[in-house]
Amino acid sequence: MRKYIRIYRLFFAQYLKGLMQSKVDFFMGFLAFFTNQAMGILFLWVVFAQIPDLQGWGFNEMLFIYGFAQIPRGIDHMFTDLIWGLGQNMVIDGSFDRYLLRPINPLFHLCADRFQPDGIGELVIGIIILVVAASNLNVTVTPVVVLMFFVAIIAGTVIYTSVKLFFASLAFWIKQSLSLMNFAYRTADFAKYPIGIYAAPIRFTLSFIIPFAYVAFFPAAAFLGREPLFTTVGISVLIAIIIWLIAYGTFKRGMGRYESAGN
Repeated sequence: MRKYIRIYRLFFAQYLKGLMQSKVDFFMGFLAFFTNQAMGILFLWVVFAQIPDLQGWGFNEMLFIYGFAQIPRGIDHMFTDLIWGLGQNMVIDGSFDRYLLRPINPLFHLCADRFQPDGIGELVIGIIILVVAASNLNVTVTPVVVLMFFVAIIAGTVIYTSVKLFFASLAFWIKQSLSLMNFAYRTADFAKYPIGIYAAPIRFTLSFIIPFAYVAFFPAAAFLGREPLFTTVGISVLIAIIIWLIAYGTFKRGMGRYESAGN
């Protein structure tokens, strides 16, 4: 474990050094995400300017779900962004070879090779939105609630990463899976809103096929008192474990088929 921590510190220190040399890129990325999230909130404001609620969900409750969804997504973005490269071109051009040369776990090496600061924007904005919405809703905060919150965030992050890893690993069979990754990841946007507003096929997909509903909607609903807290967070953790085992198992089987570039 200490070996992995030292390696990640080394990669992180190297990336921060490069980041400080290109501050403009960092702030431009942060501004881009801030603008994107501002547009999402503006959309909600426009909707609720016309209607008092959406199937029983008020404006601040919708903001709470929206902000909650951004936090695990931001953490995933910061630490596992290079998995996108696996689905895009690493199998085709053989650049995945470099992650097989060192005596450390290839997936850890892949994730540690890039820290993506753009995710900081998602994380900070998600926290701000969540805090503002929670204060307007008078959400009860206790040590147990805080503990469950962190557990739910960790589970949500694992679900995000697992979905990305699973579809990226399909590249070991089909050479490039970026389009599938984009399709799967886009479904996460549906989980920023109450899934009851969608048709049954979409609800089923978000709950059981690509379970992004357990990243944001169900945990957020639990903290708002609309779902049982311990049961909902427990289910999120269980789903995170299952989908991680599936994704990592697919990744390991895919590595067994990897033949490097030119084959």
